[in-house]
Amino acid sequence: MSRGEQQHPSIVLKLSGHVALIEPDRFTPGSFQLIVDGTPQSHVNMDNPGELFFEYVQRIGHVIDLIGDPGEPITAVHLGGGALTLPRYVEATRPGSRQQVVELESDLIDLVRAELPWDKRAQLRVRHGDAREVLGKLPAGLRGAVDLVVVDVFSGARTPAHVTSREFYELAAPLLSPRGVLAVNVADGPGLAFARGQAATLSAVFAHVIGLAETQVLKGRRFGNIVFVAANTPIDTDWIPRLLAGGPHPAKVIEGAEFRQFMATAAVSTDATATPSPLPGRTVFQIGN
Repeated sequence: MSRGEQQHPSIVLKLSGHVALIEPDRFTPGSFQLIVDGTPQSHVNMDNPGELFFEYVQRIGHVIDLIGDPGEPITAVHLGGGALTLPRYVEATRPGSRQQVVELESDLIDLVRAELPWDKRAQLRVRHGDAREVLGKLPAGLRGAVDLVVVDVFSGARTPAHVTSREFYELAAPLLSPRGVLAVNVADGPGLAFARGQAATLSAVFAHVIGLAETQVLKGRRFGNIVFVAANTPIDTDWIPRLLAGGPHPAKVIEGAEFRQFMATAAVSTDATATPSPLPGRTVFQIGN
């Protein structure tokens, strides 16, 4: 850890052994970044939680904006807590929403609660434990009642294999309300083998799936994030132009025949075959260099 990092709140997480660090954003007053194992995991604007920073988080934010009527409270389940960027966003843009957050590293939540406290008025419950285990134990009343499930689970820089399989997504699908969507953050690099497998896996469970990303990432030319949006019922066709207009730019949505071509040769991931997401190259984040 560098001298500069030592000045910022940090802990060694008991379960993973990763170092979690909160540091201020030098360019945006009132904003902070959570870094775990050298990987930026969350960015929070404490003065304006409705402002999102990371590109993939902005894309998920645009998806959230299109659920129901603007400002209407929703029911949400967030798998992966981090600094609770998206739960804060939901509360800021849809006050009164009911939210559940699942996070494995309880001491990470303690750090965030102490250093970056969220609005006490928020109807937000944090559940500690493995995302998949907790998902299977959520209250029965949530079945068919959840408008948004966000899957953004990372251990350091990688998504664990057990939250990428068909069996995992089969636990999430029954939660969705008739208008509900599941948004999955997938990180991958050139070739996009992992992302194509996730597209195939989601399509094996959900009737409707689309992908959102920066154009060069979808072409497999650099490491980056793809957001897959899955639903049991048809995704409103009005969403596509609005998601494209929302950016960040350049933006692309893959759907229909193009989506089927994207995942054409990929195998469905199962508990027996699932692998973690690939490690990004050392130059991707440049934290601590």
